[in-house]
Amino acid sequence: MSRNAIDQCIRDSLDSYFRDLDGEEPSNMYNMVLEAVERPLLEAVMVRAERNQSLAAAYLGINRNTLRKKLQLHGLI
Repeated sequence: MSRNAIDQCIRDSLDSYFRDLDGEEPSNMYNMVLEAVERPLLEAVMVRAERNQSLAAAYLGINRNTLRKKLQLHGLI
């Protein structure tokens, strides 16, 4: 899946979100989207890295300690 396909998937989800609001004003969208994306991203990368945190951190381009904190935050370790 290309980055454009992921971008389009996010746009489609946001369009659906706005439709579902039915005229209500959105709020706290930034945190909502980051929280919705972060956990499945971490889960997928950890599977791909066969639970190797150093490798997963390298895939994500983040420090291993940062990854570990995020995994703990999401209850993934």
